[in-house]
Amino acid sequence: MTAFIGERPAGRRILLKVSGEALMGEGSFGVEQKTIERIARDICEVIQERNQICLVVGGGNIFRGLAAAAKGMDRTQGDYAGMLATVINALLLQNALEKQNIPTRVMSAIPMSSVAEPYTRRRAVRHMEKGRVVIFAAGTGNPFFTTDTAAALRAIEMDCDMLLKGTQVDGVYSADPRKDPLAMRYDVLTYADVLAKELKVMDATAISLARENKLPVVVFDIGEEGSFGRVMRGDGRCTCIVETTP
Repeated sequence: MTAFIGERPAGRRILLKVSGEALMGEGSFGVEQKTIERIARDICEVIQERNQICLVVGGGNIFRGLAAAAKGMDRTQGDYAGMLATVINALLLQNALEKQNIPTRVMSAIPMSSVAEPYTRRRAVRHMEKGRVVIFAAGTGNPFFTTDTAAALRAIEMDCDMLLKGTQVDGVYSADPRKDPLAMRYDVLTYADVLAKELKVMDATAISLARENKLPVVVFDIGEEGSFGRVMRGDGRCTCIVETTP
């Protein structure tokens, strides 16, 4: 993996996308406290290795706008409800990080100044330069865009070296490995591979954004303790999505 990832003089600038489902742990809904605390410890470990971290967190553990729309809810209203779910997760993750003595700011694409700062790119960059973890909440602030697209967009705006997507599986597979025992895991894929094979790792808009800006995407299992740090050191199981393969 390290062959695809550049370094800054003071370490890497990383955007970590945490899926809402990853926060459920062994549960079927909501947030498992021991899981979110373990993720916070993993983030702390990576920060101690001189990296700058920002986060986008999903809301699928609480509410999914697309699923609600399939049941008859107005899609726009459903997506806004989903964005609010990401704010809840962001606040919970902020609390867990601050218990690790990591200074953290939540920035929301939907203004709600009582609980989060409004998102502005220059302020977010400044927070990161001061060593704070920035959690971007409420997606892009617009319906019909996923938090994967928000993650790609924010990673590009923050001039990140790469985007890591923490999921419940250890990479990108040819099919869902939880349903198909013959599914094959890929070590490396190109953006074109993901789009052509219609692999369900991120939506097409997010992959296209990454492709246009040559942003490496790394998919790994955030459910394993220490996996974030191992992937950052180049010895963890993951799939790298890049412009060209070796």
